[in-house]
Amino acid sequence: MNVFQFLGWIIAMALYASGFAGYMQHLTGLGGNEWAGKAIGVGLVLFLMGVNFIGAKIVGRTELLVIGVELVIIVGFVAFAAVKAQPADFSDQVGGDGVLGILVAAGMLYVTYEGFGVVTNSAGNMADPKRQLPRAMYSALAIVIAVYVAVAVVVVMVMSLQQIDADAGHVLSEAGRAVLGQTGFLIISAAALLATASGVNSTLYGNANLAYTVAKSGEMPADFARGVWRSGTWGLVAAGILTCLFVLFFPLSAVGQMASLAFLIVYGSVSLGHLRVRRQTGAKAYLLIASVVLNAALFALLLYYSITSGEASTWIALLAVLVLSFVFEYLYRRITGRKLRISAESLAAEGAVTSGRPAPAAAPAPAAADD
Repeated sequence: MNVFQFLGWIIAMALYASGFAGYMQHLTGLGGNEWAGKAIGVGLVLFLMGVNFIGAKIVGRTELLVIGVELVIIVGFVAFAAVKAQPADFSDQVGGDGVLGILVAAGMLYVTYEGFGVVTNSAGNMADPKRQLPRAMYSALAIVIAVYVAVAVVVVMVMSLQQIDADAGHVLSEAGRAVLGQTGFLIISAAALLATASGVNSTLYGNANLAYTVAKSGEMPADFARGVWRSGTWGLVAAGILTCLFVLFFPLSAVGQMASLAFLIVYGSVSLGHLRVRRQTGAKAYLLIASVVLNAALFALLLYYSITSGEASTWIALLAVLVLSFVFEYLYRRITGRKLRISAESLAAEGAVTSGRPAPAAAPAPAAADD
């Protein structure tokens, strides 16, 4: 599942890179050229690989600056849009598929919260992760929900659903045009470019850390735990190359559904695994069980939608990636003879980091296990 999570983040990066390309094409008038969009997406990934090679500090400072600018622009957009918005339009837009449509949309939007997994993989670069990690996750959750709801509400009140559907891929820039004309279009386009580039940047950083950690435990090639140039790892190189391939061979709509399907599996599995160590972390069993059930239900619903909507490449490719993750690890460990090196002490320490509680004493465990 760690191998699958590594690949799931690659699909998410392909989504963000494709979104960046869509906004860039719309801004530059290259919207009809499919390969120009793919070239833009690949170029972004390669550029950000270079940024991540420089080191964690530059990534952190860049993200802080980019997100600060984004929030200023978004708050300004919401304020201006609220003046022009017609509350009656919001109720007029409600309808369609009802509860089923809401649940399908929730499944599709799941990928937009995958950043919480990225946060946990940055714990090693925090001065006090036991205190900082929970604060980072909860504050980010509150901010993101507020931003999503505010932007979604005002967009629906300044644009019709038909317009939103027609401008899929660059709808926010068109909402900016509806609110502030050409100036709004340019400002919101800039914010969208920053947001999608930031998504690739932070996920690439987190995925490189994941590859490093998983390689250390014996689940991925040992080279992934070795440095490249300064602070990068071979995991960063592999993540970047694979992301470019997904950008080249899958359209935006496909990678969006694939990414959400992948993370519904990943985080459902995380909660299932957490049940085994809940006494060390202090987690409530009923919350973990509810998480597993909700993730499984949304996955089944979104998978059904993908199958019935004719997006065969989406669900077939995603399930192929899932199967290949298990096949890869099985063959890799059979060929190399590497075994997992996960001890009870390391599990207890990880639980303490994420829960903020001191790690209990753990019984000694072998340095390696068969599974």
